[in-house]
Amino acid sequence: MTTADGDAAADAVVSPDPATARDRIAAAIDRGEMLTVFGRCTVEYEGRAASHLGPGDRLVVLKPDGTALVHTDDGQKPVNWQPPGCTHEVRLADGQLRIESRRTSPNEELTVAFETVEQLSAYDVTDGKDLSLRGTEEDLRQRLLENPDLVEEGFKPLATERETPAGAVDIYGKDREGRTVVVELKRKRVGPDAVGQLDRYVAALERDLHANAEIRGILVSPSVTERARTLLAEKGLEFVSLGPPE
Repeated sequence: MTTADGDAAADAVVSPDPATARDRIAAAIDRGEMLTVFGRCTVEYEGRAASHLGPGDRLVVLKPDGTALVHTDDGQKPVNWQPPGCTHEVRLADGQLRIESRRTSPNEELTVAFETVEQLSAYDVTDGKDLSLRGTEEDLRQRLLENPDLVEEGFKPLATERETPAGAVDIYGKDREGRTVVVELKRKRVGPDAVGQLDRYVAALERDLHANAEIRGILVSPSVTERARTLLAEKGLEFVSLGPPE
């Protein structure tokens, strides 16, 4: 979410119940947003060592690059943390909200179990390293229409906003072998929701066109979450890393 002048704004909720907190956090992780969660919790770490932090009020920060930070009211450094590249997951266990941050090399897991959540906030953050995200999807569309080879060599756009039973396809075209290509555009990092949207377009066209038609689906965005990347592979869809022009 952004303000009218383009600055990051928070999608915040105060004193959510555990199920609401879980759903909000899971959606924000899928969207690749930065999360802050404040409440009373315990913290467990297992990996190269093991540690336990008893109940207390803490601030948890989850970053879209996989970083996890646990802060208390003391000092400038987190009391527990996980580095970039970890996978964040959220679930309910025994009525409590649990946030789990894992990595596999080496095997490490940080688990934060909340007795209560006082506030959580999600931020769609873009810093100066990724100015392309300031553009719009229409900017990205025009960029590809002017230079279709950015999708892949030989790609030929035939229509924009082509209607299907599942909605309008951003760019509809053919590859150099004559196969139908559906291109879904996103101006920022995306999660599984965008993959599901593209998959619905492909399925709709498979039903709409003749039985022997081969439909390719390509998601174009600056980046995707690990969950989205896994889902793309499972569904046989493709990804091109590209954003709007600066």
